[in-house]
Amino acid sequence: MRIDTYNTLPPEAELIDAGLGEFNQQAAPLHEVQPLALIARDAQGQVTGGAVGRTWREACELQQLWVQADLRGSGLGSELMRGFEVAARARGCTLIYLDTFSFQARPFYERHGYTVDDTMALLPHGIVRWRMVKRFG
Repeated sequence: MRIDTYNTLPPEAELIDAGLGEFNQQAAPLHEVQPLALIARDAQGQVTGGAVGRTWREACELQQLWVQADLRGSGLGSELMRGFEVAARARGCTLIYLDTFSFQARPFYERHGYTVDDTMALLPHGIVRWRMVKRFG
């Protein structure tokens, strides 16, 4: 048996991903996971922000929320957030969860009704990661 160490991902990393994917498919009905994305564009069609995630039955994960720097504070992030929640609820989701870091947007998510479910304060440079959740009635 030989174990090699790499500082960049070798092509064999795809085999690891495929093997884990096969195991996961046998353990859980991951075919039910569906992507969900909202993309904001300006009048010229240029992307100015978006919300990207996925739903799995009653659970929704917001994986990314981004707004172009010069539009932050304009309400676009809130509009994307509300639209993402509406789309998730239309799919039958009763909760949304997300991760955010201490250099990102915890106060923004709190204003939108999200609460901290888990804290990881072990990252370098004093960075904290929070798992946040919002449940719908």
